[in-house]
Amino acid sequence: MRLKSLVVAMAAVASLAPIASQAQSSSENPWMIRVRAVDVLFHPWMIRVRAVDVLFQNGQTQTVQALNVKAENKVIPEFDVSYFFTKNIAAELVLTYPQQVNVTYGSNNANAGKITALPPSLVAQYHFTDLGAFKPYVGVGVNYTIFGNRSNFPALGNSVQVDQNSIGLVGQVGMDYMFDKNWGLNVDVKYVQMSTNVTTVAGGTNLGKLTLNPWTPGVGVTYKF
Repeated sequence: MRLKSLVVAMAAVASLAPIASQAQSSSENPWMIRVRAVDVLFHPWMIRVRAVDVLFQNGQTQTVQALNVKAENKVIPEFDVSYFFTKNIAAELVLTYPQQVNVTYGSNNANAGKITALPPSLVAQYHFTDLGAFKPYVGVGVNYTIFGNRSNFPALGNSVQVDQNSIGLVGQVGMDYMFDKNWGLNVDVKYVQMSTNVTTVAGGTNLGKLTLNPWTPGVGVTYKF
């Protein structure tokens, strides 16, 4: 009798095991679903295309100041690629193609000529992600500007030239407004440390420094994937 009771009890326990296992699985499902949802929703890559207004500050010294040498503001296209190491921390590479910049001189801002500038930047960013579709960010990094056509100043008799490329810090604030998990609107402002010496072509005499330090407000389209 005892043996029969024991067999019945064991059978009852065995029959309850799948139910207990299913209950445990059910209790874990919401967490597992959340984990999978985070994995699905976390897109590490982001690209943006912007129209950027480059507003040069044009600080000058020495003969450069006396000649009132300046770079003219211009609107340029900008493309950047970002990689998110976490949902908050990202690195952004800011690119464009070599841009022609008008250089003026004198009190009437007469055209002196054109140089080219290629100004890539690499920026580390922190993104604020707890505000729903509105995702502001801040960034700091480094800019390296490569100047070309350095002596292209026919109005000055090609007697002067831009002497060096520029390396400087970049500060950035901006925001993405995401329409869905992939597409959004971007507004961005950067301040870039950028300067170069101006020298004579013959002999390389230093005529002073042109400190460009542009503000670069821009607006564009975001795509995250």
